[in-house]
Amino acid sequence: MEMRDTDRALVQAATAVAKLRCRSQRHTVASAARTVDGRVFTGVNVRHASAAVCAELVVIATAATQGVTALETIVTVADRGREVVAPCARCRQVLADHFPDLRVIVGPMDAPLVVPLGELPAETGSDSAG
Repeated sequence: MEMRDTDRALVQAATAVAKLRCRSQRHTVASAARTVDGRVFTGVNVRHASAAVCAELVVIATAATQGVTALETIVTVADRGREVVAPCARCRQVLADHFPDLRVIVGPMDAPLVVPLGELPAETGSDSAG
């Protein structure tokens, strides 16, 4: 799918959060998600010695606190906003269970693509929670 201006703005939102908040090993990844009506929710991952919570799950929870039941598009960035990363397998399952029609922005930072969640290629990397 072609990137819209609102998709580029979503990448910018996640990148801004990553640059501002991902300054330690506790927070290394940021996500931003948009609702159909244009509201944007952001979050960062939370790493701990006993476990990690991915940024995508933090975004879902943050949106839920505001009564959001549907997300349209999500993007996750790492490396202080220098890299777009795909959701990990666990997050893909949660996203598919809650938002089966979700669009995901993936690919290189200089040429990201929008892909339906169900069409993401098989995961080859590590969890986005890092």
